[in-house]
Amino acid sequence: MRVTQGTFSFLPDLTDRQISDQIEYCLRQGWAVGVEFTDDIHPRNTYWEMWGLPMFDLRDAAGVMAEVRACRETHPDVYVRLTAFDSTRGWETVRLSFLVQRPAEEPGFRLERTEAEGRSIRYGLSAYAIDRPVGERYKSKQANAAQGDSP
Repeated sequence: MRVTQGTFSFLPDLTDRQISDQIEYCLRQGWAVGVEFTDDIHPRNTYWEMWGLPMFDLRDAAGVMAEVRACRETHPDVYVRLTAFDSTRGWETVRLSFLVQRPAEEPGFRLERTEAEGRSIRYGLSAYAIDRPVGERYKSKQANAAQGDSP
């Protein structure tokens, strides 16, 4: 399953050159760029871990790309995204966000059905990845097998 979240999510993964071009666009607009990561890609999980603080004073895409590379090296098996924050009065919100890294394996989601009062039926989503402990959710099956873990 390929998770689709954020801008460009239905396109093939962006190259570093394309990511850098998008960063340049954000900086030209005066937006602050931040790097975030998570191993819980649930659609309602809007609070990802921040990789440092948003770069409000940075005006060079190379600096942001250095932070992206550092985050990727530190967290190779999780989702990493860039967010562009517009602090212009009246907006003060994220104007653009997109994934810059995905785990090698994306196990997807299961639909959970719950029967409630009055014959009501409620549905929810759970990521298959949450069956694994934090920090091991998106390790490839080969990596888990090499460590003696079950997939």
